[in-house]
Amino acid sequence: MNNEHGFVRIFVTLILAMCLRILFLPESLAIFNPDWVLLVLIYWSLALPERVGISYAWFFGILTDVLMGRFLGQYALSYSLIVYLILIWHRQLRQYPLLQQSVFVFGCLLISQLLLFWFENLKVPAQLHGAFWLPVLSGTASWFVVYHVMRFVRRF
Repeated sequence: MNNEHGFVRIFVTLILAMCLRILFLPESLAIFNPDWVLLVLIYWSLALPERVGISYAWFFGILTDVLMGRFLGQYALSYSLIVYLILIWHRQLRQYPLLQQSVFVFGCLLISQLLLFWFENLKVPAQLHGAFWLPVLSGTASWFVVYHVMRFVRRF
């Protein structure tokens, strides 16, 4: 993948993930909507750690903050932390089978969700509900699809 073409692929997939993130869904399905941007960032930082790093995570985190109407920096900090963890362990993670990678993805999504809950709790005290787990579980389940689709996009 040449540099210019690769940058366009990465950028377009992240923009499409942002569109999926803000996709209008009925209330009963909206609580299952995983963090597509984070899933795509996880894939790209695993596949191309030398190209997709903390700067990508920060930039798309700021864009996600604006799209989701959150305080500026919440998603940026969350995404940057997750990508940093992946960059530290990417050599080991790439060796794991997809099922074990999904366990790591579950942990990443959970850390991100906990950080976002903590930020929200700073604004207004909130209780942790059962719906808190649904985006994490649906994101972990969709990791298999995201992985294969992104791998196809990368190799196409």
